[in-house]
This record gives sequence, C-alpha cells and structure tokens, in this order.
Amino acid sequence: MSVYDIGRLCVKTMGREAGFHCVIVDIIDKNYLLIDGLKVRRRRVNYRHIEPITETIEIKKGASHEHVETAIKKSKLEKKMNEVISIPIK
Repeated sequence: MSVYDIGRLCVKTMGREAGFHCVIVDIIDKNYLLIDGLKVRRRRVNYRHIEPITETIEIKKGASHEHVETAIKKSKLEKKMNEVISIPIK
C-alpha cells in the first residue's frame, strides 16, 4: 500500500494550479500519476508536484470526471476541494 493510492486527495504544489486540491485517478508509472478535481484539470503529473493528505474517496481506477465529482459530493468534501491553500515559495 502506497501513499499515492487511487482516490487519495492531494494538494498541487507546483504549476498554475498550485494550492488546489485534486484526486489521484490512476497510477501511470513510477514517476507519474493521473489526477482530476473540481478546480484542477485532468492531467498527468509527477508525484513530486503533489502532496498527499489524509482524506480519500471511493473511486475506481481511471474513473471519469463525472464519477470523481459525484464521489467528492458523496463524501461531502466539496468545500475542501474548492478552497485554495497558500504554498510557501522555496
């Protein structure tokens, strides 16, 4: 079991969507993950560019954007997914 499991909520730490929450939808290989979210476009990211948090949602591997949205609403995490976290600049 890895920290980067399918359904794990994360925060993007790099890029234009830094500070937004996302969900891991698929594990592509040892370096890349597929993420999706309410404020984050579905895309491939390096695992170093996201920070996992404790919450998870129940989704299947490769779930569509609609399934991810309904799982977020079912878990009552909409408010958390829409907020922005300030990321300190290194």
